[in-house]
Amino acid sequence: MKWLNDDKTCLIFAGVVAIAFCGERAKANFIFGEPVNLGMAVNAPSNWQGEPSISADGLALYFVSNRPGGSGDSDLWVATRPITEDDWGLPMNLGPTVNSAAKDENPCISADGLELYFASNRTGSYGGHDIWVTRRPTTDDAWGTPINVGPIINTDMMDISPCIAADGLSLYLACYQRDRIGCYDLFVAERATTDSPWNEPVRLGPDVNYEYNDFAPCISADGLTLFYTRGAEPLSACLWMTTRTTTSELWNPTACCFSMFDASSFDYAPSISADGSMLYFESNRPGGFGDSDIWQMSIEPVVNFNKDGIVDAHDMSIMVAHWGEDYPLCDIGPTPLGDRMVDVQDLIVLAEHLFEEVPPAQ
Repeated sequence: MKWLNDDKTCLIFAGVVAIAFCGERAKANFIFGEPVNLGMAVNAPSNWQGEPSISADGLALYFVSNRPGGSGDSDLWVATRPITEDDWGLPMNLGPTVNSAAKDENPCISADGLELYFASNRTGSYGGHDIWVTRRPTTDDAWGTPINVGPIINTDMMDISPCIAADGLSLYLACYQRDRIGCYDLFVAERATTDSPWNEPVRLGPDVNYEYNDFAPCISADGLTLFYTRGAEPLSACLWMTTRTTTSELWNPTACCFSMFDASSFDYAPSISADGSMLYFESNRPGGFGDSDIWQMSIEPVVNFNKDGIVDAHDMSIMVAHWGEDYPLCDIGPTPLGDRMVDVQDLIVLAEHLFEEVPPAQ
């Protein structure tokens, strides 16, 4: 996150707000596991690596780094693994076709693996940073020459942190001082089909954006949960999330912070797996190898509804009592994030945990 503007007023305000609001994890129908560093295969000592983007199959992790072997100030890299249970292999630079001598950052891989959006201040940009996209015919082919997504999306300011929705019809991004609420605000651009041009980006509104930096959005596969970063370098930043009932509705005004906060560190750039079970993010928290590392946190459903220490018929009865409702306590499927409805998907998840003893934390 080396591109943040040195707007002194924004930095001071962001630091104060982060201290006030980033003290607790989200209270919902799921919990986050302890953060785990991805290790030295991905995180190079004495270097910066971050802004992860996990592929839909969970087998490729795109990220940015300034480690040796790149083309410019910061490059895009990818680490792969044969199956999701394996460790990550050594990262590979995406090469000079994709990377430039400038800053190439904020990668986001599309659900089909055929488009990679990113931000760059390379030649051909309209502003300080623009959003670009590179494409490939199949996942076995090399990436093509990046294309600027154009002046509808990109302004003469800073346009960063692209996140393409699973259906390819929504592009979330952060813009600097575009019809300003904060220093950076979150916007979304829509298009009718994947072959259609993008419409003008629309701010997500005051329920999501506040009077400081909101950036690095990540939308869940079902489009109902938005993860993002609030704060500012060099003071602090933490991870936030908000939800909505359907993709046609507005975002819930009760956005909450869920990352562990330390006034001397930042948690940044969340990326959620397609099955909703794992969240990847960048952090300079203690225990890392480089200036900033990539970490992961598991996302686990809370299945012991009555908190008696065992998942049994009592919990099943609670779920049945709220059948067909938007009841967060029992909304644990099809992913831990739920789908805003208590139904058979939640029953399937609960059945998988029947008669398990549950730690006191749940």
